Amino acid sequence: MEIETIKPDLDEINNTRSSDSRLSGFDLPSLIETMKQSYTWANGELNALVLLKSPGKNILLTAMPRGTEILSFQNKDSATFQIIEGTLRIHVKKDSVTLNKGQLLTLDENIKYRLTAEEETVFLLTVSNTIISCSSN
Repeated sequence: MEIETIKPDLDEINNTRSSDSRLSGFDLPSLIETMKQSYTWANGELNALVLLKSPGKNILLTAMPRGTEILSFQNKDSATFQIIEGTLRIHVKKDSVTLNKGQLLTLDENIKYRLTAEEETVFLLTVSNTIISCSSN
């Protein structure tokens, strides 16, 4: 599989900084259209764009052509799949679930899974290793 990097148009992404936080906005329909016009997509291959990369969280916009499968993937962190277009089948051990447009699924850390796009599918994948700690006074 060949990896292609898509450089989004900076006019499509609106970043605003405040003194203690960073807000990032993305025009998902425009980014999806750009992904679907890429060389990788034209060759029937999965295409992904990193929207956020930080020590505790990564967010990827992922486009899978119909019939694409990601075999045997395990992440030590938790994962969330939010379907934007199409249908994604997630297989965990002997079970599987089909997610449709607008649906969201979370997986705890250290779960081995496999993905199948039953039709042209676009989803947001959020991988998080954020540990919440509580302290008492």
